Amino acid sequence: MTSARTRDRLVQRLKDQGIRSRDVLEQVRKVPRHLFVDEALSSRAYEDTALPIGHGQTISQPYIVARMTEALLADFTGESVLEIGTGCGYQTAILAPLVKRIYSVERIRELLQKTRQRLRDLDIYNVQFRPGDGWEGWPKYGPYDGIIVAAAAAVVPEKLLEQLAPGGRLVVPVGPPGRQDLTVVTRKDDHFEQVSLGAVSFVPLVAGR
Repeated sequence: MTSARTRDRLVQRLKDQGIRSRDVLEQVRKVPRHLFVDEALSSRAYEDTALPIGHGQTISQPYIVARMTEALLADFTGESVLEIGTGCGYQTAILAPLVKRIYSVERIRELLQKTRQRLRDLDIYNVQFRPGDGWEGWPKYGPYDGIIVAAAAAVVPEKLLEQLAPGGRLVVPVGPPGRQDLTVVTRKDDHFEQVSLGAVSFVPLVAGR
C-alpha cells in the first residue's frame, strides 16, 4: 500500500501526464499521502484521484497538486507563499521543502487543528496557519511571491491580487462548478498577465468563516 513501488507508479503516472519538475515529482514520491486521509481510504492513497477528507472537502488529485505546484514554482525566485485552503495539508507538505515560508489560511477550524498537528508530526515547521476567509487572504505577511488556491473562485479574488508581489504568481481555479479553469496570474510592473492551464474541478472557495 505504501511501498516504494506503489509511490513510483504514481510518480510515473504524473510524468506520463506531463509533470516535468524533478523537485515536485520527488516530493510526491516522499510525502506519505496515506497519512492525509482516513484509515479506511488509505489503500487508495496513491491512486491519482481526489478523496474525501470530511467537512465536504477533498484531498486533491496528486496530478492537480503537482500541476499547481509546478506552475507556481516555475521561475520562482522569492521566499514566501500564501496558501488558501489548507485542507488536510497534503499540498502544504508537497510545497514546504521547496520554499522558505508558507502562510496558510483555512476556513474550517477542525481541519486546521488536525493539519497543524499532522505537519508537525512530519517535521514541517516553516508554515504558519490562520483560520479565516480565503477571499481576504492574509495581508499581514504580504506581499507574497506566490499564492496558491485550493478551491475554486467564481472570479479571481481582488484581495489576493493586491497581496501578490511584483513578479509574483497566483495559481487559482476560476469559474462555476463544472466549468473551472486552472488559471495562472502573474503580476508585472503595471498590469497582470493571465493564462489558463486547462479544465479542473474543485470545491468552491467559500466566503466568510
